[in-house]
Amino acid sequence: MADDNLFRPPESEGRPPRPLADRMRPRDFTEFVGQEHIVGEHSVIRKAIEQGEVHSIIFWGPPGTGKTTLAYLIAKSTGSDFIAFSAVTSGVKEIREVIARAEMNMKINGKRTILFVDEIHRFNKAQQDAFLPHVEKGTIILIGATTENPSFEVNSALLSRSRVVMLKKLSEDDLREIARRALEDDERGLGKLRVLVSDEALEHAINQADGDARVVLNALELAAAATSPDKDGIRRIDLETIEGALQKKALLYDRAGEEHYNIISALHKSLRGSDPDAALYWLARMLEAGEDPLYVARRMVRFASEDIGNADPNALVVAIAAKGAVEFIGMPEGDLALAQAAVYLATAPKSNAIYKAYEKAKHDVLSRTAPPVPLHIRNAPTRLMKELGFGKEYKYPHGYEDALVEQDYLPAALRGRIYYEPTNRGYEAKIKARLERWRAILNERRRKSK
Repeated sequence: MADDNLFRPPESEGRPPRPLADRMRPRDFTEFVGQEHIVGEHSVIRKAIEQGEVHSIIFWGPPGTGKTTLAYLIAKSTGSDFIAFSAVTSGVKEIREVIARAEMNMKINGKRTILFVDEIHRFNKAQQDAFLPHVEKGTIILIGATTENPSFEVNSALLSRSRVVMLKKLSEDDLREIARRALEDDERGLGKLRVLVSDEALEHAINQADGDARVVLNALELAAAATSPDKDGIRRIDLETIEGALQKKALLYDRAGEEHYNIISALHKSLRGSDPDAALYWLARMLEAGEDPLYVARRMVRFASEDIGNADPNALVVAIAAKGAVEFIGMPEGDLALAQAAVYLATAPKSNAIYKAYEKAKHDVLSRTAPPVPLHIRNAPTRLMKELGFGKEYKYPHGYEDALVEQDYLPAALRGRIYYEPTNRGYEAKIKARLERWRAILNERRRKSK
């Protein structure tokens, strides 16, 4: 049967103490941290809840962002009976029992029932279908929680009868506020234990939590329990203690400071120097310390054009694919896509010809008065423009042998300027040979026409 005592009051007697993360659950919307688009004082959703207008909802978001707590607060705010169970441990039998209870609530007490289903995506189609008639009749208000995209994991019929609300990953500031409250709260938190956490220890816990408030609170609770009070009665939690609580070592890395720039520079130079092993090391240093994987992916995309370019045009394709993979599957699974891209970029032939070419073109653009586009390569969509000579004498390359024709495409002041000078490395060697052949063909035609 569903556990409708999920939110037991802290003073319950005869029960083991509840985890800190459970004790610190917000008691009302004013205590809720984060998700301003949902619980903010002026948000449409909160106003509807406060007015008692509640319909079935699917909360979709990362772990530890408040999905369960929001469901409870909605029930509390609307005076509804609250029943919570997990799709991992419950089945159709439990659903029937919940429905029977909800029908009794409505018939005898005139009270609505909010059924909260955690990890609703784990229910199969038949189990999800069991909710439908009762959602439609209003016997229950269903609130589901999922970390997976409900478009793929929740039946379309159930989805059409529910509002999907996305929860955002909690920010580092949100996690600091949650930690502060837990450390200072004498009634439900660690206040009576007089816990003092060093800045580097707290930042490490926040960094490793990746937006999950439970991770931070669990680490603080375990660290406090493992720390004896000093002579002043204070439990001083240092970085080593938090590392033990998290079972994850803090790496020397400051995402906003000098070490951030030192290590990304080391990664970039290792790629440029064609050393895949060093590239993998510096990549791991960044990712395992909690660096934003999309920041690393963006640097790789830049590198693919700046240091490889057309020596291997697929380098840019691989870098973009790695970025897409990280966005699609997230971390930590996305680390291998970045590792694959790093090795590809490190072992690809190198050329900065594209970088140099663009810099030269940019210099001409910024240092000269902008000359007009030559008339013969302008479009002429109107009669007036044709009369003014727009597009006149333009030579259509496909009408000539080899799709080559002698024609100026640069303004007269820049005629003959060469920006792109391909190297002899990788695919650029083919580009260089092709350009040389084309220029030889045009020179020969020019010679014969004289």
